[in-house]
Amino acid sequence: MEVRIGVVYTARELTVETDDSVDGVTAAIEGAMSKGDSFLWLTDTKGRRIGVPVDKIAYVEVAADAGGRKVGFGAS
Repeated sequence: MEVRIGVVYTARELTVETDDSVDGVTAAIEGAMSKGDSFLWLTDTKGRRIGVPVDKIAYVEVAADAGGRKVGFGAS
């Protein structure tokens, strides 16, 4: 699953590929924001932990895998 996070005062968004469920990621985001945590911590598919300052988050987009999507030559 892909999670895109917009960061305040930054032109590019942060993209994280994770194996977590949509509900798990959504709960982590809502929990970090409602508890007043300093950072939102996510784990990517390679096991790396990514921390984003909660007060700098502009938006979050959570997209489930597009399993049937094909990209490249010969994609029909």
